[in-house]
Amino acid sequence: MADQPRRPRTLNDARTEAEAAFKKTTTKVPEAPPKPATLPGVKELVSLRIDQDVLAYFQEGGPGWQERINEALRKAAGK
Repeated sequence: MADQPRRPRTLNDARTEAEAAFKKTTTKVPEAPPKPATLPGVKELVSLRIDQDVLAYFQEGGPGWQERINEALRKAAGK
């Protein structure tokens, strides 16, 4: 078979190819948003629903009941 004659390149073809090449090299890949840094020892205010008897158990020890709940949750989380 004889080689097919090449079609003459038009200005639109060259421009389209140039634009595609430019777009390919200048398009940024979206990055995942950075995770916020967690600072050790920083407390976060949350609303938590727990049973009254559980709350009473921790409050029986007097002041520091929130820290005791936090410690129990930390232990349950394996930390």
